[in-house]
Amino acid sequence: MARVVVVGAGMGGLAAAARLAAAGHEVTVFERADTVGGKLGRHTEQTPAGAFTFDTGPSLLTLPQVFTDLFTATGAKLDEYVDLVPLDPIVRHVFADGTVLDSCADPQVFTARIGAALGAEAAADWQRLWQRAGRIWEASWRDILRRPVDSPLDVARLAWRLGDLAAIAPGRTLRGLGRGLLRDPRLRMLLDRYATYTGADPRRAPAALAAVPYAELAFGGWYPRGGLATLGDALLSRCLDLGVVVETGTAVAGIDAPGGRVRGVRLAGSAARVPADVVVANVDAATVHRELLPDPRRLARLADRSLAGFVLLLGVTGSSGLAHHNVFFPADYDAEFDAVFGDPGRGVPARPAPDPTVFVTVADDPLIRPEGHEAWFVLVNAARHGRSPGSVDWHRPGLADAYADRVLAVLAARGVEVRDRLLFRQVRTPAELAEETAAPGGSIYGTAGGLLRPANRTGTHGLFLVGGSTHPGGGLPMVTLSAQIVADRIGPA
Repeated sequence: MARVVVVGAGMGGLAAAARLAAAGHEVTVFERADTVGGKLGRHTEQTPAGAFTFDTGPSLLTLPQVFTDLFTATGAKLDEYVDLVPLDPIVRHVFADGTVLDSCADPQVFTARIGAALGAEAAADWQRLWQRAGRIWEASWRDILRRPVDSPLDVARLAWRLGDLAAIAPGRTLRGLGRGLLRDPRLRMLLDRYATYTGADPRRAPAALAAVPYAELAFGGWYPRGGLATLGDALLSRCLDLGVVVETGTAVAGIDAPGGRVRGVRLAGSAARVPADVVVANVDAATVHRELLPDPRRLARLADRSLAGFVLLLGVTGSSGLAHHNVFFPADYDAEFDAVFGDPGRGVPARPAPDPTVFVTVADDPLIRPEGHEAWFVLVNAARHGRSPGSVDWHRPGLADAYADRVLAVLAARGVEVRDRLLFRQVRTPAELAEETAAPGGSIYGTAGGLLRPANRTGTHGLFLVGGSTHPGGGLPMVTLSAQIVADRIGPA
């Protein structure tokens, strides 16, 4: 039996803790915040009309089999803890010309919807992309997403199957794949959006990210009644049932690893060391190598940071008629990416996009809002917080409120006027996410999309990494898979 310390109680940390406790290890979790869940946050706003509850992080659950497997592996059933509701549409896409396209989990039905909205030619193109995306997904699921990837040589195993290599098309971008297979610019825009699921620019993201829409549309989009944060509640409950000690409000200041072997961790405000044989860090890899166990060489090799997000939480009177998830696209998608990512190499700074894509979640769930009202989660892609050319200083006086006004005006211009029905609005910038979750710059997904991210196993014996900044990537299913990879590497007691 190993003494395991997990640093951070995000979904990756809790999933690792549950698996390791079920395997017989003694597990303690230290979380610097007062609540668990990490970026899977929750905010409740009390008003005279009643309480509004918002998910402040992920708003869509995909690959439910990953979570079913997690609970099964720890001796429980997922449906005993959360009530998952399938969504149709998964996402309602509204394009600048007014065209509406609803995605769903039935490939034939979705293809028919594409044909009705965009024409038979677009439907035929999507079928070709769908077949290609399926091949990418199968290769990724089999050889990458559930296995350790410590070096480019591990990714090279895909080359053993020439068909997989041809489908994944190393060196090709997601934008390039869309241009090669999809003639309708609206369909290409829909595909481009999936790069942002991993925090990346589709013009530079690998074509392999076509696996992302395949995973969403093949296995469906789901909503847990009460909100996505109930999944974090369920996993915490599972950890406690397995004997995991979870200490919130307790920050880890450093990892002790004399001679390249983990010996324990040091807590903030204490000179004492908590002994450990294994440390699992559910902290951004950059934070680990910069602060907890400084390693300039590893820090220098970290991949590009993902984009961030600018969020509005709105209490709305009446009914809007919106779908659960809605995406309102601009006419010029590239202008948004130019603003969000900037071009530091040419001295072009990042800035708030003046005409952004707006993502609106409106859950028809009486558990999260008063009768006769709606709780809106509004998200736009945003540059990371900071003062470098590739970021924006979101603390600049007046910027957050001015940009919130701009986002609401953009929604109104696209036919969704909500300003006259607001009970309240809460603004959350990348700066707040950075401060609350220790995500550098407020990066939503840690490292941006790609096949190579920091490995789960480090060069320090007994130190492992989980979460969105490490393999296999960001998003609820991926961070949960990172925990599985680490637990399998550590093995049973």
